[in-house]
This record gives sequence, structure tokens and C-alpha cells, in this order.
Amino acid sequence: MTLDHLTHLHGLPVHTFPALEEPPSPSPAEETVAWRLSMDEGRGGESFEEGWQRFLDTVDPARVRALVLGVGAYGTEHDHAHPAKTVELLAGAADRLTGLEALYLADLTFEEAELSWIVQDDVTPVLAAYPRLRELGVRGSGGGFGDDPGLRFEALRHEHLRVLRLENGGLPAEVARGVAASDLPRLEHLDLWIGTEDYGRTATVADLAPLLDGGRLPSLRRLGLRNCDLQDEVAAAVASAPVVARLSHLDLSLGTLGDAGAEALLGGRPLTHLQELDLHHHYLSEPMMTRLREALEPSGVRVDLGERERDSEYGRYVAAGE
Repeated sequence: MTLDHLTHLHGLPVHTFPALEEPPSPSPAEETVAWRLSMDEGRGGESFEEGWQRFLDTVDPARVRALVLGVGAYGTEHDHAHPAKTVELLAGAADRLTGLEALYLADLTFEEAELSWIVQDDVTPVLAAYPRLRELGVRGSGGGFGDDPGLRFEALRHEHLRVLRLENGGLPAEVARGVAASDLPRLEHLDLWIGTEDYGRTATVADLAPLLDGGRLPSLRRLGLRNCDLQDEVAAAVASAPVVARLSHLDLSLGTLGDAGAEALLGGRPLTHLQELDLHHHYLSEPMMTRLREALEPSGVRVDLGERERDSEYGRYVAAGE
């Protein structure tokens, strides 16, 4: 699976803030784009901290609605970037970025850093600093700075967050538990990439139970539990989960889903109310694919069964691990 740079965030096209050495050019109105900041100090450019300050001094930060942070703000353990410093800079600018609604951390492609190499830290201070943030996306989860444990997400209450995406090749159990224990009354879309044990996954299906029992996230309508080497177990847990009744979109794609998981879905709570069931990148047999379509498509459910994979001599693979 190829991870590309974002082209849109929060419904806004991504516009890259020009590097210091680039000639001046007309800039779009601050509120009309998602601003991408990427500074490659390692190739002779300015540091992210320098570029960040130049950005805040160049645009009207109060009118900025969306930010995408790339190279310089985030990188690998071999780069100069330290994620805790980036979080500190973000939190410190909250009194200037008063209109910020969406934030994406670590917009890096495989050419810039493998998914498993992207270093993260505690992202909770960002949510605390921006209580009106509506969308947060985070790519990567690894540590790499001394005893830094990598991605962290402490349980919290956030009144306005509507979209939360955590994309990685190995989700830590503590992060899954932190999300599950959080009070997010307006969250409509949760997308968790659970990953594989080989790349740091310690989260288990049991850690997801509070998300599935229906007692939390009253506004949730779109749920993604994806990219998992336990996808059959995840599907079985989802099949009996009370939360399914209020979903419009269910996404179990990118993982190792096989016939056992699909059988659990067909035998569990009804799915005919869904608008979409996304299972692309799967290991289903042709007869099971037919059964899913026949059971759901007559009710108007869009069933995505693209990218059928086949077991190799080494087993099954998630779409994005390394």
C-alpha cells in the first residue's frame, strides 16, 4: 500500500507553504486551504521551528482553519525532528491559531519515512490546547528518542472533536485504551489502524470493547478498525457489538480478513442499515464474497470487496505494516 501526501483535509485542498528559498508567489486566502508545512533542514533548508515562526508571521494565523505537518515537524529517529517539540510549538501557538479546526500530524510518504519509522509522542496536549478542534489525524506511532515510548493518547474529554484518525502499522494498547476511555460526545468518525505485532501492535480486541459496547461515543456514525493482523477477531467482536446499530459506515479494510470473519459478520447483528461496508484488501473466498453481496446489496449497502489477496507461504499481510 502506498501512502501519499494528503490532497485535502477538512474539505479543503492542501496548499504547501513555500520554502524560504522559493520566490514569492500569490498566496490563497488563509481560510480557503489546508496549509502544509514541510521544512527539510537536512537538505540545507530552515528548521521546522524557523519555518513555523515564519509561517505564523506571514499569514494571518487567526484565519487558518487546517494544518498539515510534514518533514521537519515529523520524521524518523534519525532525523532532527522531535515530535514532542512539534506538539510544544502547536500548543504554544493556540492563542494565535484561534480558528484552527483540523490538524494532520506527520504527512510523510514511504519515500520520506516508512510508516513504522515515523516517530510520534503524546498528542493529548494538542487536543487540550485546541478545545474547538474538529478533526485530528496522526500517522505513525513509533518511538526512537531514548526512552520515548512513542504515540500516546491519554483519556480526555473534548467537546468538539468530530473526526479522529490514527494511522499506523502497530497500535499500542495504551493508545487504544486511552481512546476508548475518552469522552468525545461529538465524535462522528473514528478510524483506527490497529496494525501488526511485528511492527509494534500491542492493542488487542479486548482493548476495543468500550468502543463497541455502545456506552460511549453517542454521535459515532463511521467506524474504521483497519489494517489489522487480527482482522477476523475484530470482525467477530464487531458482529455482536451494540454500536453497529447506529453506524452508517463500517470499515474493516486493509487487514487479514478471511471467511471466518465474514461468517461472523453475516451471523451477527444486522448490517442492512449500513450505507457502506468496506472490506477491501481481504482474503475472502469467491463464494463468501458472493454471500456478502447477496446478503447486503439488495438492501442498498455498498460493499467494497476490492483488492482480494491470497495467502502466501508466509501467511497473510496487512496493507500497511512497514
